[in-house]
Amino acid sequence: MFLSVKEMELRKIRFDETFEAGQLEFASENLEQVTPLHAVGSAEMLKNTGGELRIQGRYTVELKAQCDRCLVEARFPLDAGFDLFYQPASNIARDEEIEIDEGEAEIGFYEHGGLELEDILREQILLALPMQRVCSENCKGICPVCGKNRNQSDCDCHVPKADDRWGALRKLEI
Repeated sequence: MFLSVKEMELRKIRFDETFEAGQLEFASENLEQVTPLHAVGSAEMLKNTGGELRIQGRYTVELKAQCDRCLVEARFPLDAGFDLFYQPASNIARDEEIEIDEGEAEIGFYEHGGLELEDILREQILLALPMQRVCSENCKGICPVCGKNRNQSDCDCHVPKADDRWGALRKLEI
């Protein structure tokens, strides 16, 4: 859904969209959308701001990815809100450097007369996911020696000690 600046100049745009599973592209992040993504909210142009937009709403979706520790499938249900501000890209298209304050660091920019709702939602979903995607906080991961999933069975492997040629230097007092 395209959120048009020309339409926002006239009125507030309300959206209530559902994107079927797999409709948004997450393959480059090794993620898969497993439930429909439902998003509701509004987009409006703020008065007397020179084209600043405010887009706010809420979305729900569930994604799956491999656990970073044990490589089994892990699911990540998301239910989050967003409140975003965008300015025309022409506001920053300058040749000189300018200083911005902390509040301005939270502002995005748009070109070509508006924004795609799908792009906004994709970005918000990626930001909401944990940096390390694990199936559970107690995940033991994979044994580095035999490759067994330690969550399913224990192994008797012992990780060999690293080469400690420089160990004598640790004993020196400075």
